[in-house]
Amino acid sequence: MAIKKLFDRTAVAQHRFRSANQLSKHDFLFRETSSQVVERIGDIDRDFALAVDINRRSPSATDILRTLSCVQTWVVTCETLNTISTNPNIFTPPPVKELNIIADEEFLPLGKGKVDLIVSVLSLHWANDLPGALIQIRRALRSSGLFIGVLLGGETLTELRQALVQAECEVEGGASPRVSPFIDVAQAGDLLARAGFTLPVSDIDTLSVTYPNAISLMNDLQGMGETNAAADRRRNFSRRSTLTRASAIYADQFGTSDGRVQATFQIIYMVGWASDTSQPKPLSTASKIC
Repeated sequence: MAIKKLFDRTAVAQHRFRSANQLSKHDFLFRETSSQVVERIGDIDRDFALAVDINRRSPSATDILRTLSCVQTWVVTCETLNTISTNPNIFTPPPVKELNIIADEEFLPLGKGKVDLIVSVLSLHWANDLPGALIQIRRALRSSGLFIGVLLGGETLTELRQALVQAECEVEGGASPRVSPFIDVAQAGDLLARAGFTLPVSDIDTLSVTYPNAISLMNDLQGMGETNAAADRRRNFSRRSTLTRASAIYADQFGTSDGRVQATFQIIYMVGWASDTSQPKPLSTASKIC
């Protein structure tokens, strides 16, 4: 059965490419979640000879992940050379061996049972076939290999979604998909289990961030390379009047006492182990969500 196309992968790649040169100014989510990944791995008393970082994009995330003394060699995938070449540290000899390769997170060039640790920080929520990507990750891990993934959850940017929908209905007479669809924490745990991971765990963290206004938030999302890439999104530019009205609605409904606005980022952490006996399970119709 064909996988439903939720995301325009060409648009995803374009957004990431355009944001690469300025990402260091907008990468607070990458820094925060990378620190959480390092902390979780640090709690495990073992070394990892070979680790793969799927689509590392942030220079700060590079520095944070390189602090893991338990990793001997990193393989870092990226969609285009531009994504990593803007990191000045890429030209500085890292404390461990590191290899950068061009690869799409939906089609990973990893041999079966070759890797000890795989991490993915804020990348896989753009995969059209998330179950398939998780199965590829599981197959690439050696027995007792570890996967830690970080994705944006379904409640991310709920305030922006509500403001845009209301503004479009008022100004244009109808609403279009404006914030990309993401999974929830229960779906994340189920997908890990179905991909064949043992001891699958998914948990959630919610970050509340304030901005001067809704336009500032949208500019920050653009700087992150995390703007809307839903396959059924509208393709023309938003009317200025719609954005002005959305900003006013946002301030009215989600304003803070100091005159700023609040934005929610829901972060899902996925953790799973590989074993010799674990195998992917058939996906039910209900599970084919990504």
